[in-house]
Amino acid sequence: MKKRMLVLPVIGMMAVMLAACGKKEEKTFTVGFDAEFPPYGYMDDNGEYVGFDLDLAAEVCERNGWTLVKQPIDWDSKDMELSSGSIDCIWNGFTINGREDAYTWSSPYVDNSQVFVVAENAGITAFEDLAGKAVGVQRDSSALSALNDEESPENIALRDSFGSLTEYADYNTAFMDLEAGALDAVAMDIGVANYQIESRGGGYVMLDKYLATEQYGVGFLLGNTELRDTVEKTLQDMASDGTFMKIAEKWGLTDSVCLGK
Repeated sequence: MKKRMLVLPVIGMMAVMLAACGKKEEKTFTVGFDAEFPPYGYMDDNGEYVGFDLDLAAEVCERNGWTLVKQPIDWDSKDMELSSGSIDCIWNGFTINGREDAYTWSSPYVDNSQVFVVAENAGITAFEDLAGKAVGVQRDSSALSALNDEESPENIALRDSFGSLTEYADYNTAFMDLEAGALDAVAMDIGVANYQIESRGGGYVMLDKYLATEQYGVGFLLGNTELRDTVEKTLQDMASDGTFMKIAEKWGLTDSVCLGK
């Protein structure tokens, strides 16, 4: 009797082990993004992380059977997050230009430009009007890189003409200082600029001249071509069947996207 009773727990343990071995491990896809970068990635009024890039990532995960993990990061710590394996990619209005050899990139999917935003009644209509003015920019951003571009004497001269150049952790804070009058202008991505202006019901304008032009891509750890290729193929499929453009329409970015055109 005792021997037969000992067999039952062993059989139960074997069943649990077999079930565990037969269960396929679910793959997660962790996207690193700046949670203060609308409309590409940000926290909405309900406390949810939303945005164009996050919608694209969600669709990529859906088609590959992955679970999406939205991981907000400090933008100036993005390289550490990627190299440590905390995130699988940087996907959030991430500029390729000037970083071509630092990451393994997807194909460009957005044509972007860097612009200056000013109050519409500030009397600032051209770059020359920024002389002596207080200008804001995000740390480690493409706009800051453009202003510090030693291969562009025009941009360097423009930067040196400012009364001050303040670096911010995020553009929302910079825009708040612009509203308060602590800044005269903010240098930023055109997509973010459009969102900020529209969300405030006007009162601000972009200068006509661009500071720089660039393209966005999805950045993976250098050498991680396997994951890049899977994401790339899925994005191309989304462009071919119209899903990519549908998501772009949702976020008002049809004029900016370049994938599949």
